[in-house]
Amino acid sequence: MDEQRETGFFDSVEEVSDRLAEVGYLASTAVATTVFLADRLGKPLLVEGPAGVGKTELAKAVAAVAGARLVRLQCYEGVDESRALYEWNHAKQLLRITAGREESWEQARTDIFGEEFLLPRPLLTAIRGSEPTVLLIDETDKADVEVEGLLLEVLSDFQVTVPELGTITAERRPFVLLTSNASRELSEALRRRCLFLHLDFPDPELEVRIVRSRVPGLEQVLAESVVAVVGALRAMELRKAPSVAETIDWARTLLALGADTLDDAVVRRSLGVILKHQEDLRRAAEKLTLV
Repeated sequence: MDEQRETGFFDSVEEVSDRLAEVGYLASTAVATTVFLADRLGKPLLVEGPAGVGKTELAKAVAAVAGARLVRLQCYEGVDESRALYEWNHAKQLLRITAGREESWEQARTDIFGEEFLLPRPLLTAIRGSEPTVLLIDETDKADVEVEGLLLEVLSDFQVTVPELGTITAERRPFVLLTSNASRELSEALRRRCLFLHLDFPDPELEVRIVRSRVPGLEQVLAESVVAVVGALRAMELRKAPSVAETIDWARTLLALGADTLDDAVVRRSLGVILKHQEDLRRAAEKLTLV
């Protein structure tokens, strides 16, 4: 098999759309096309956009439809090589050294830096796997710049060097998806190695379809009203705009309340489901008008 096609999850753009829809992820043509190309070319996919538009869910959906293992590296300030790649089980190594007190250091050293004492973290786990794997590097923009250097090395050759064990090369390249909320600019070197997809909030028609697919029993008219109000809220200068997941939560809330229409009283009673800051609630109460 061609190395570039090692993932081989999809055979066409249409198949991407259809199979993602089967697990509840309704992808636009642009999203389906980019996912297909990342799979076909064996290139990492960088998905950027505001929080709550479905970036992480896209990786989960790809893994679900492909029957692949999902390996997730959650980035945050301070994440380092030992959390992302591997580290040694120091407690176990110490016990081994203590148990073999009569051994020379050279004898013990050969043993304690073996596979038994290695703790693989997400990057190494994804590279070493022989089964189909989706590697999700989530919120890459929250990691320090130094971690980008590590990602460049791993994503360039899909191999990792463990000094004590040698170079470990991927038997089967994982499908790699990186997400970013653009809280800081990622390096051009990292961007060059990836295909790029900007994922924004869906247009109203698509969001209505998403909501109705996730909330069975929701009438079309109510779904349209929910999406229209959420769209109006996103147009305001809020601290945190409602995500698609929060739109779905709100729709479920309205069903639980037995609401079949949106009126001012119902909206104001339930706004806390989609707005999570007091200043946002106050601003919405002042500016939101239901017709």
